[in-house]
Amino acid sequence: MKVIKTISAMQKSVTHWRKTGNSIGFVPTMGAFHGGHCALIEAARRTNQIVVVSLFVNPLQFGPREDFHRYPRTFTQDRRFCEKAGVDGLFVPNENAMYPDRFQTIVMVRKITQGYEGQSRPTHFEGVTTVITKLCHIVVPDQVYFGQKDYQQAIVIKQMLADLNMPIKMVMRPTVRESDGLAMSSRNSLLKPNERRTAAVIYRVLEEGARRIRAGERSGYRLRRNIETRLNAEPSIKVDYVGIMHPQTLVAVRQLEGSVVLTIAAYVGKTRLIDNIIVRVPAW
Repeated sequence: MKVIKTISAMQKSVTHWRKTGNSIGFVPTMGAFHGGHCALIEAARRTNQIVVVSLFVNPLQFGPREDFHRYPRTFTQDRRFCEKAGVDGLFVPNENAMYPDRFQTIVMVRKITQGYEGQSRPTHFEGVTTVITKLCHIVVPDQVYFGQKDYQQAIVIKQMLADLNMPIKMVMRPTVRESDGLAMSSRNSLLKPNERRTAAVIYRVLEEGARRIRAGERSGYRLRRNIETRLNAEPSIKVDYVGIMHPQTLVAVRQLEGSVVLTIAAYVGKTRLIDNIIVRVPAW
């Protein structure tokens, strides 16, 4: 596995791989790898000759009072993780290379970034779309891989790739979970033991919501209030938002039909966690 630290070296490797007829699968990350990252790498390996992983804690997607400096950084372990997973190139650019002093360009997707994560974190998505645009221009992948846990992010990236005529397929893979249902996340390592136990409630509440739908609930408003009430009953959980949205448009759903996405963002202690599930609404 190559560890590639400069943009020019990454571009040189891409040119070589392309000349030899290889397809490239790309997994952009901020490090602190876990089983969810492994699943993305495995998916990329199955359908591409070359797999590139980027490791860059992107300051542009963190707000001024968010956890940029607290975000886990575990490069030595991450490097070993990628070697064992069969990654061909680990791209580790520094902040000055990605955002030099005279950097002025921001990539912004409009409507679908305005709610949920975009409302709670107003500058988050422009940071995500800007860095992914830059990384995709550097790596030039055939496919780029994201996890369902960050559902809104994946849909935003898919929209951006289409809008900018970038010939890259966005592949979204299912959320990988711990044995108690908690979605695997780099931020889980920030949880204290008692917070870690509480965090599993988030997925259980999502599953309860899915059961209500299968039992006949069709009011988005009533279901959302029920989920909020259930979460608010946990003293150490502070709800940021609960959403019930259309899987493509991300618009809030009033009358449940077809498929819907149930999504939660909540603080457990000082750590902000997100999760979601896609539910097929039975036709009666």
